Amino acid sequence: MRTQGWLARLRAADIPWGWSFAGAILVWLFTVWMFGLSIAGNVVATALVFGIFMVLVGLGQMMVITAGPGNIDLSVPSAIALSGVLSVQVMIGENGRLLAGLAVALGAGVLIGLANYLLIRVLRIPPIIATLSSSFIIQSIAITQSRDMRPPPPALQHFATGRLLGIPHLAILALIVSIAIALLVHRTVFGRSLSAVGQNPRAARLAGVNVEATRCKTYVMSAVIAALTGVLLSAVSGGAALDMGVEYMLISVAVVVIGGTQVSGGKASVAGVWGAAMFLFLTNAILNAMGADAGMRSVVYGLLIIAVVVAAGGREAR
Repeated sequence: MRTQGWLARLRAADIPWGWSFAGAILVWLFTVWMFGLSIAGNVVATALVFGIFMVLVGLGQMMVITAGPGNIDLSVPSAIALSGVLSVQVMIGENGRLLAGLAVALGAGVLIGLANYLLIRVLRIPPIIATLSSSFIIQSIAITQSRDMRPPPPALQHFATGRLLGIPHLAILALIVSIAIALLVHRTVFGRSLSAVGQNPRAARLAGVNVEATRCKTYVMSAVIAALTGVLLSAVSGGAALDMGVEYMLISVAVVVIGGTQVSGGKASVAGVWGAAMFLFLTNAILNAMGADAGMRSVVYGLLIIAVVVAAGGREAR
């Protein structure tokens, strides 16, 4: 009865991102029960490093999905790989070339975002097909540039693995990016335009909103954030790898959906991306600790995602 009352209050509060945090807390409490507080604390500390990559790719994907039904970016993994490879190649392990490598990676992100949008707008290709097709081309380019790669500069590696007052630098950076995106979505003209386009593009166009420019910006932002993720992943891993972004294709979508962003568009949830990322990371960590094989992890993983989404939808969804 207490659980039902708690669920009812959460639904009544109309806080879509609350369900992702509730799921993360429940999984963490289960970890404490199974393995003890010390190990559960270590899992959280690890989540604030490696789970942060889920947050970053989720924020980029969130912008695209908020632009309305059908909008999605499946080029995230290849953008991560290419930006990581290019940045490492430009930096050649020297601290003095760090900014140049970062600029090249982010520039590649801008070009990828523009290319994706042009495929969608000019050639009239559905976003899911356009971004998936471009990902093959981007991955091929990454392969051609992946010879004789050196480790990232020591300064970049130190930043990616360092901490400030016990908090990982990556978590602080992701928080800054999240705050910036939250302000962009909720406090700017672009944010209001994005919400209008996501809810009803025709009405937005009649109201004077440049619908296509707004959509283009979301694809560019998604690719740029994926590029930043590629640089940071290379730093944490000690080098770039062609497959380092593979796992983030579906995860980037999952954290958006579980986090409470409307799949139909028009309403984003930055906080929900954080809750969903922690939920998914903790779930995967506990399954690995229990020795679950790949098949069992997939089953449990899917059931937990469904449980959170159904709980968020309430009685009507069930």
